[in-house]
Amino acid sequence: MSGRDSAATGGWVPNTDVYMTDAGLVIKVELAGMRSENLEITVEGNRLRICGDRPDTCRAKKASFLVMEINYGPFESTMELPHGYDLGQAKASYLNGFLRIEVPPIAPPQNQKSTKLTISDGQ
Repeated sequence: MSGRDSAATGGWVPNTDVYMTDAGLVIKVELAGMRSENLEITVEGNRLRICGDRPDTCRAKKASFLVMEINYGPFESTMELPHGYDLGQAKASYLNGFLRIEVPPIAPPQNQKSTKLTISDGQ
């Protein structure tokens, strides 16, 4: 994987695992407390962008924190995937606070029949 960046518009970057299996590449993003309709995934070339906004709806308005480790608000994560994977065929699912994106490898070219080209006498 070439890299993972936080874009200027996102306030935080979620924890992310990226690993390879026999079926392809898996991107797993920890997004507890979100709904799938509040997530947006876009693909451009071999770049994958995940963004959304995790609302802070459970704390009191005048809370005085002793520890604050959970991030809320807008986020954005952009990663460049290695060559050899087909983001156009990726599938995403969201379950129990985890976004999972499965990216299959690029299919090798199918065995094509060889054909002869006719050579014409040209001028």
